[in-house]
Amino acid sequence: MEISWGDFEKIDMRVGTVMTVSDFPEARNPAYQLQIDFGDLGVKKTSAQITKRYDKKDLVGKQVIAVVNFPKKQIANFMSECLVLGVVGDDKDVILLQPNAHAKNGDRVG
Repeated sequence: MEISWGDFEKIDMRVGTVMTVSDFPEARNPAYQLQIDFGDLGVKKTSAQITKRYDKKDLVGKQVIAVVNFPKKQIANFMSECLVLGVVGDDKDVILLQPNAHAKNGDRVG
């Protein structure tokens, strides 16, 4: 399905730095709870099913790309405020999208 350039421009993708990572035992599928610093946009929470590839300690300080303008979404007992982007392989192993050089938190992806 094709989308227009105007549709794409509505998606607000930003660079953020993972500040904290917690286990999320209430999630249906194995996941972490992340707090991500998006600079002037503030810190946003999300849940990410990235436990196969990433250890909690390795995620803190990592820059990621996330959509920050979706409506909040209830996941078990947790309210997700953004969507971290990643490549999903056949075995549902997620590889996070991230800048290949340091970027300012909150920088827009486009």
